[in-house]
Amino acid sequence: MTATARFTGDANPYGGGDPYADYRTADFPFTDLVDLADRRLGAGVIAANDEFFAERENLLKPEPAEFDPERFGHKGKIMDGWETRRRRGAGADRPHPTDEDHDWALVRLGAPGVVRGIIVDTAHFRGNYPQAVSVEAACVPGSPSPGELLAPGVKWTTLVPRTAVGGHAANGFVVAAEQRVTHLRVNQHPDGGIARLRVYGEVAPDPAWLAALGTFDLVALENGGMVEDASDRFYSPATNTIQPGRSRKMDDGWETRRRRDKGNDWIRYRLVEQAEIRAVEIDTAYLKGNSAGWARLSACDGEGAEWTEVLPRTRLQPDTNHRFVLPEAVRATHIRIDIFPDGGISRLRLFGSPTEEGATRLAARHRELGG
Repeated sequence: MTATARFTGDANPYGGGDPYADYRTADFPFTDLVDLADRRLGAGVIAANDEFFAERENLLKPEPAEFDPERFGHKGKIMDGWETRRRRGAGADRPHPTDEDHDWALVRLGAPGVVRGIIVDTAHFRGNYPQAVSVEAACVPGSPSPGELLAPGVKWTTLVPRTAVGGHAANGFVVAAEQRVTHLRVNQHPDGGIARLRVYGEVAPDPAWLAALGTFDLVALENGGMVEDASDRFYSPATNTIQPGRSRKMDDGWETRRRRDKGNDWIRYRLVEQAEIRAVEIDTAYLKGNSAGWARLSACDGEGAEWTEVLPRTRLQPDTNHRFVLPEAVRATHIRIDIFPDGGISRLRLFGSPTEEGATRLAARHRELGG
């Protein structure tokens, strides 16, 4: 695997034109995974020690950071990110902050999970970004307050050690810790600004919660489902189809480019665990002149198992939620939806419950991850 790109040092001062023209980024090996800090999953920045220039909540905005060179307020330049004031030392004889001085923000993940990669994005922070960052993680049940998270007895594990970063750059870090995480503590040393935080990984749901629900959406991101592959991601990611809630606009679903051959587009999903599927929803909300014409569902039980048809090729209507009760429960670990010939769907829901074998594996995995 190629080493993860590293960026250090100031970016050039903004010189006009496209502010992203000199933005430093790279292809990171983990960005196809779900963003566990996605606001749509319920993530939030619940506390920060300082947010003098720009609010902590900006860290988790889903869209790229914006830059308006003319936008100033009473406190100074208004930035689209989290920015703290400049730290100072103890006095005139020691004007600089100590090595230990730093600012911090507490982030509640939208879905507990195993973190595989983190991006600390300093877009538009060219000379006012932190010298270094570090990220710690904790697994705390329930809905702890900031005070409870910062209590002496809470165990924090370092995911990203103190590392120098660059301004106006996507600073990416591969994470190797195999543990379940519910909260992060993002530290910037000694001060400065971070535009966005992205936390990529795999959802690790609480099996006790899923057991209490009984029947639930087996492919939803928040429950541990995931997209394994898709034929096309031209207009929007396939992962959108298993986000919470209904789509709110056209690009909140999955839309492919126009096909000029005789093929078709598809998405392959992995369920939270082996389960029995009893009902299906295929939603084309906000896809009106570009919804898929037909859809077919297939299932397999185990890696490499034979695919069997669950729902035959069925006509879809634009901007419509289609519901199907299956004639009998279908046991599966994976589902594939084929759309014909192209277009898109906004959401796929698969309702059912884990098998006894699937529930046992879920519980064992939860214990292994320290949940």
